[in-house]
Amino acid sequence: MGNCAHLETLIRSIPDFPKKGIVFRDITTLLKDGAGFGSAVDLMAERARARNAESIACVEARGFLFGSAVAKALGLGVIPVRKPGKLPSETRLQEYTLEYGTDALEVHADAIPPGQRVFIVDDLLATGGTARAAARLIEEVGGVVAGFSFLIDLAFLNGRRQLQGYDVHALITYDRE
Repeated sequence: MGNCAHLETLIRSIPDFPKKGIVFRDITTLLKDGAGFGSAVDLMAERARARNAESIACVEARGFLFGSAVAKALGLGVIPVRKPGKLPSETRLQEYTLEYGTDALEVHADAIPPGQRVFIVDDLLATGGTARAAARLIEEVGGVVAGFSFLIDLAFLNGRRQLQGYDVHALITYDRE
């Protein structure tokens, strides 16, 4: 599947950001490395291809960076999954719980033909709430979730528990903070 250990070396760890006790995984250092970014996109695209994806859904905001590149690599369309109020046509909304409150995502009601296999791409799997909300939206508008690919899985936050029954793939896994 490629050299994911090399990709991990391109991610900068910033202790005590945004607050004390948190180690922030900064992907901007990977994004600025053309070969590293390209490798990450290729590995995600390989997984989407293996799951017979027919389109790529990407979650605002950093998911747009990876998802759009994966879609381009495969010649597929992009379905943006956005924060409320950002899409101009009729939408469907899915709320989800965060550690510190609630949030929501939207997708266009007509974004996906019935039965289309949609592969969801995002930069990070943490608690799984955002990813689960994206999957529910895809299914609500008639799509079939073909799987997920994340650059990073913060496994110690147990996000995969929210995605049981789905194919979940991550290039880099952190088992502890």
